[in-house]
Amino acid sequence: MSHRIVVTGAAGFIGSNIVRALNARGMTEIIAVDNLSQADKFRNLVDLRIADYLDKSSFYEDFAHGRLGNVEAVFHEGACSDTMQHDGRYMMDNNYATSRSLLQACLERGTRLLYASSAAVYGGSEHFVEHPEFERPLNVYGYSKLLFDQLVRRRLHGAHSQVAGFRYFNVYGPGEQHKARMASVAWHHRNQFLEHGRVELFGAYGGYGPGQQMRDFVFVDDVVAVNLWFFDHPQHSGVFNLGSGRAQPFNDVAHAVVNALRAARGQAELDLRQMVDEQLLVYTEFPAALHGRYQCFTEADLRGLRSVGCDHVFADVAHGVRSYMQRLQPPA
Repeated sequence: MSHRIVVTGAAGFIGSNIVRALNARGMTEIIAVDNLSQADKFRNLVDLRIADYLDKSSFYEDFAHGRLGNVEAVFHEGACSDTMQHDGRYMMDNNYATSRSLLQACLERGTRLLYASSAAVYGGSEHFVEHPEFERPLNVYGYSKLLFDQLVRRRLHGAHSQVAGFRYFNVYGPGEQHKARMASVAWHHRNQFLEHGRVELFGAYGGYGPGQQMRDFVFVDDVVAVNLWFFDHPQHSGVFNLGSGRAQPFNDVAHAVVNALRAARGQAELDLRQMVDEQLLVYTEFPAALHGRYQCFTEADLRGLRSVGCDHVFADVAHGVRSYMQRLQPPA
């Protein structure tokens, strides 16, 4: 039996990686949905096998009216992910209203929905557990994601098909090159090193030493693997954290990037202190504009994920970043 799958945001970072993973399973009956007004995103689709492409402007109505035939599941990755976007009306329309209509259509049609939420819902919280008391978004992006998660929680009780949301933490990996300032620190570190011969990190702030502020960095391959685990286990619904469960300092990312790029040139690995001494890693003063608006620590609590039986093992920064750098085009 052929499975017809929809992937929204299919030309984007995580969406294109999900399509690639479905292709690796021999699945090509995939309808890719995106908005290619930013045309260079097409590169993420070039080597993928899909059955059709739809612009997001027509997809939601076509799907709701049954014009796409029998769709087994929608991987809903399409959203505005720019946390610096200050147009709240646009953000709520793009991230909440379209998701709400998609949820309604999926529930009516018995189509499974696996969707992207975000760790931005936690915002100013110090605990990252899927519970309302810890959900304190600091920007309208985080709020748009939280509002949809809340709607899903209310609708789950009467749902007869799977609805699973994933709160992505700091995802990095191939396919993010179009994201500009919203790309991962690993991508920016690579570009800095290739262009300037050094990587810049924030200095001491918030009780953390230079480069020691910590994030839950999660490799895109792991994000895809968890999405597909839920695809394979349609009996599990809910809202789940999707991070590595392991906070690591920005220093670890820079260290892994520099050593991977040095290895590609046949140069020896260095430890962090050597990189600082050789000014391959430089600390800059923490920007005043970010004072009081910056998370110094994030770490996914994975108890929810583990409680449904998903025992996926996540890559640490050293292994994930090395794999990422090796899969990018080798530096000239």
